[in-house]
Amino acid sequence: MTPLVRFGVSLEEDLLGRFDEHLKSKKYTNRSEAIRDLIREELVKKQWQEGKEIAGTITVIYDHHKRELVNKLTDIQHDFNGIIISTQHVHLDHYNCLEIIAVKGRPKAAQELADMLKAVKWVKHTTLSMSSTGRNI
Repeated sequence: MTPLVRFGVSLEEDLLGRFDEHLKSKKYTNRSEAIRDLIREELVKKQWQEGKEIAGTITVIYDHHKRELVNKLTDIQHDFNGIIISTQHVHLDHYNCLEIIAVKGRPKAAQELADMLKAVKWVKHTTLSMSSTGRNI
C-alpha cells in the first residue's frame, strides 16, 4: 500500500454542510473515503475519455418470448467476443430476462456494443456501467 498524504481543502461552509449530509446518506464513515471515491470516479471517466483499457458491464432487459430476439442479441455478442469476458443470464419472471455482459477493452467498443444491443427491437432497457480495470486509479 502506498503511504498516505494529508492535505487541506478550503470549502464554503454551506458546501461542506451539504457534502457532510451526502456522506451520511451514503454511509461514509469519514470525508477522506468520500473524497477518495470522487477522485477515483474522475480518473475512471478520464480512462474512458482517453480510450484506455477499461472494464464495465452492460445490462440488458428483454422479453425472451419475442421471436428471434435472443438470436439477434447472441449474434451481436459474438461479433464483440474480443471485449466480452463473461455473460450472465437471469430469468426475472416468465417473460423478462436480464443479461449482464462483462466487458474489458477499449471504451469505444464497449459503447458500440451497448448501443447495438439497445437498438434491437423488443429490448426493453440497456445500460452501460463504466468502470476500470483497477490499474492507475
